[in-house]
Amino acid sequence: MHNHCSYFVAGTDTEIGKTLIASSLLYALTQTGVRSAGMKPVAAGAENRGGVWHNDDADALAAQASVALPVALTTPYLLQQPTAPHIAAALENCVIDLPHILHCYQQIATQADAVIVEGVGGFRVPLNDEHDTADMAQQLNLPVVLVVGLRLGCISHALLTVEAIAARGLPLAGWVINTVDASMLNSDATIAALTSRIPAPLLGCVPRLDSPSAANAAPYLDFSYLPGWPVINKAATHSLYTKEV
Repeated sequence: MHNHCSYFVAGTDTEIGKTLIASSLLYALTQTGVRSAGMKPVAAGAENRGGVWHNDDADALAAQASVALPVALTTPYLLQQPTAPHIAAALENCVIDLPHILHCYQQIATQADAVIVEGVGGFRVPLNDEHDTADMAQQLNLPVVLVVGLRLGCISHALLTVEAIAARGLPLAGWVINTVDASMLNSDATIAALTSRIPAPLLGCVPRLDSPSAANAAPYLDFSYLPGWPVINKAATHSLYTKEV
């Protein structure tokens, strides 16, 4: 069901930088000239601006995508309250429907060479009475990029999420460290512990940025290790997009 360089961005928790990394993926794809599109199938937390509902995460993805698409496709479930999606949906008398999400993704995939799909919260967030975001990822059947929020407790969160991804039969294409707590003790040792235990390439470590943006995060990331990444010269890409942290 997926294009050759489309990915599902999952996280170890909420508020750990999934959108920053997903938008950085789109930024990097756009630099290569690939027709890229972002999708945030479920977004909980919206603000009405001039009569139009906006979600910051969905807007951030749209800003980096090279293909402009209707919000009805890229965020089919734009919910108002910043709470668990199944609760926010119930408050709006709405049921999040996986077949509809898949239908929207298929339409996006016909118009873009690469689609970056960002999950919501952690990897197993309820969407309705029967399904969660892991079910959504499984049905999309995309390689997963895992964002690990660097803070106390992240080792267990990351390894449990890696197990959950494997249990759904999905390939873990790579993972990223995004610094949530810049003052965390023994951060290097924590990253080393994760690197030795996660069977996928570490794509980069993003420090705590004064101005978080896709352009500012990109130098710390090397996506060329992802399967199907549209850059042949990996060494050149490494020198262009990465630097020592």
